[in-house]
Amino acid sequence: MLMSCQDPGNEAVVSRAAEAAARQIPPLWSLSSSVAVNPFLGQSEATLAQAAARLSRVGKVPVVMPRSWYAERIASGEIAQADLAAALASSPHENKPRDLAMLEAELDKDIPIPNALRTVADLVAARSGTDWPGVIAERIGLWAGGYFDRGQALWAAPRDRSAWAAWRAYAMHDLTPEIMGLKGFARFVAEAPEDARHSIARSVARLGLGEAALATLFHQLLMSLGGWAQFARCELWRAELAGATDETLIDLLAIRLLWEEALFLQHETQIDEDWTTMRAAHSAPIRPSRRHVVDEILQEAAERAAQRKLAVTLATKLPAHAPDRPALQAAFCIDVRSEVFRRALESVDPAIRTLGFAGFFGVAAEHRRSASDVDEHRLPVLLNAVVTSRAGDVKDAEADLAQRYRARAKRAWGRFKLAAVSSFAFVEAMGPVYIGKLVRDGLGIASAPARDDPAPRFDPDLAPEARVDAAETVLRAMSLVDGFAPIVLLAGHGANVVNNPHASGLHCGACGGYSGEVSARLLAQLLNDPAVREALVERGIAIPHDTLFVAALHDTTTDRVTLYDNDRPSDVHHSKLDKVQHWLETAGEIARGERALRLPGAGRARDVSARAHNWAEVRPEWGLAGCQAFIAAPRQRTSRRNLQGRTFLHDYDWRLDEERGFPVLEQIMTAPVVVASWINLQYYGSAVAPQAFGAGNKLLHNVVGGVGVLEGNGGPLRAGLPWQSLHDGEKLIHQPLRLSVCIEAPCEAMSDILSRHDGVRSLFDKRWLHLFAMGAEGLTHRYLGGLQWEALRAGDGADDAGR
Repeated sequence: MLMSCQDPGNEAVVSRAAEAAARQIPPLWSLSSSVAVNPFLGQSEATLAQAAARLSRVGKVPVVMPRSWYAERIASGEIAQADLAAALASSPHENKPRDLAMLEAELDKDIPIPNALRTVADLVAARSGTDWPGVIAERIGLWAGGYFDRGQALWAAPRDRSAWAAWRAYAMHDLTPEIMGLKGFARFVAEAPEDARHSIARSVARLGLGEAALATLFHQLLMSLGGWAQFARCELWRAELAGATDETLIDLLAIRLLWEEALFLQHETQIDEDWTTMRAAHSAPIRPSRRHVVDEILQEAAERAAQRKLAVTLATKLPAHAPDRPALQAAFCIDVRSEVFRRALESVDPAIRTLGFAGFFGVAAEHRRSASDVDEHRLPVLLNAVVTSRAGDVKDAEADLAQRYRARAKRAWGRFKLAAVSSFAFVEAMGPVYIGKLVRDGLGIASAPARDDPAPRFDPDLAPEARVDAAETVLRAMSLVDGFAPIVLLAGHGANVVNNPHASGLHCGACGGYSGEVSARLLAQLLNDPAVREALVERGIAIPHDTLFVAALHDTTTDRVTLYDNDRPSDVHHSKLDKVQHWLETAGEIARGERALRLPGAGRARDVSARAHNWAEVRPEWGLAGCQAFIAAPRQRTSRRNLQGRTFLHDYDWRLDEERGFPVLEQIMTAPVVVASWINLQYYGSAVAPQAFGAGNKLLHNVVGGVGVLEGNGGPLRAGLPWQSLHDGEKLIHQPLRLSVCIEAPCEAMSDILSRHDGVRSLFDKRWLHLFAMGAEGLTHRYLGGLQWEALRAGDGADDAGR
């Protein structure tokens, strides 16, 4: 059925289709607080093969590696015949190969991905010779860079109107489209409906689109806007998290459709036949082809091969830890980079125990740094802030004011340097003054400033009962309710790098793309509070009088740890803290030595630290490259096992959680697991589809609006990871494998949680994530989907799943 712009019912249908298409687009956070995002977020209710069919239609986007990548691993024995057979048997698709021989015969058929369906702009470009898709992307991008600017522009565009209204005001005075051959475009924009949704409905009617065609056509047009659509999706995400809504992404769809409408009206006679074909193709149901199904099976086989190795590692028998009271307990973020440091620290002395917990330490704070008026959301982007905090108190007011003056002077000087009226004179007169700075930066002598804000405090302060509730909740979530060491270290993490637009992406994803010391310091203060400790005793948690909680910051680039022991000076613990500092320094040296083996050009441990302040270094660290598993279990299940910095490690003891109805397990499966999946799938998407989901080459990046980067001087805004974050120059350093989640808990408890959280269940049912139950002997059960489990034979690990 074709749409009529006069029918209110049809306009409602079009609006629903636009809103559904908006949810196919993943959000993009700005560079100042970027977090990893699952680029397949809108496809989580489809299988990998179904997503492949959709994404190839709307953007020629691959979702797996080339067939040759799997063939090489099969030939080397990395992917075994058993892995292929199990993956084939578990495939839910009817058009899959009948047997293993037919599957292996498909390996030689590395057929290119078919081109995406063509837009009106594509069709007109083919007829006229003018690159209309490029023109549209350039004109919209130029406007969007000003409209979405987050402080980079000297003269910011006004934000007192909607994106639709702002673009129309801009486009009515932009003569470029008319110069390129789109006659009367400025007048056409001026005469467009003032309401974006009305304009979308009109464009749909004039383009002759039926309801069935809208889903993938709208998705395609939004994808053509690249990172700008993703940034607008982030605006919608934030609004909905706060219980509101945002129309920016709908406005962008209206803008892109208006270009289609204008081009179609001018070139209808030349492209009508081709456009009829495209409309019919968009209206056809999305069904995965044989190629898509085989690709999905090969990807699953590669993941089963990795699961088989993990099962062997976890099943290895190791002697138990001594039951003595530890001298140090150190809680780190579950981040895969912490696994390397935790293993190194535990090797230094048998009296050291480490724990893993989400890096915001359960403190969902909206924080204001010293001399700042910016509210930083230092918590997972899935959550809303529940407390507010700020650095320093009354005694720090004078230093705060002085720092503000310095910051204002620096901003004023920076703006003067960039101003058009001063640029030539400035270079002539002041150029020689910068020789010293250029030498320091070029030789890597300069470094990023240390995070040395005054101790943070809750503002307003929490009520006494709320303080106790928060302390109990966090300790139980950490499975830390007894056996406290004299020193308990709470280590957030951050990355000290220079000249890197994507620096915030190396910080803590659980802290919203910021470093984690604020959360650690706030929690340490809470747990050192005598009144809180006294009240916790009545709730079954007795913290010894000699236990001191100390906040710290683990720099993942240098593997150096800063202690915030002056937040609560303690003469009693002075000698113990000296020993802790020595242990941390020794562990750092060990961790740097291990990481140096993976980093290009870092032959020795000391080479690792130098990368943090080298302004020409494109790989200061590997971030979370290599991530492929998530384990929630007591530390003794993974301690002294080399997981090679590929595993998220969350401490969890289900026996402490069972009598309360498994609230901690539910929290783990619905928050840390989902955040880890976003990270894993961002790396996966950036590896398998770098053109669609990657940020391109760092060497060509230009920051625009403080929002994101362009690759070169123009083109779409690039989201995802730079190629250097995945590739060492010769090969992929990140193997694109979907996350294997291993949890030590009863299968029935996990099924119950999945039955109450459809979104999380879909991730596992559609195999964007794999789920295993584990125990002291290793992996015990595999989740099959549909709330069904399969027992794994003892000693065989994941090998037998699906046989």
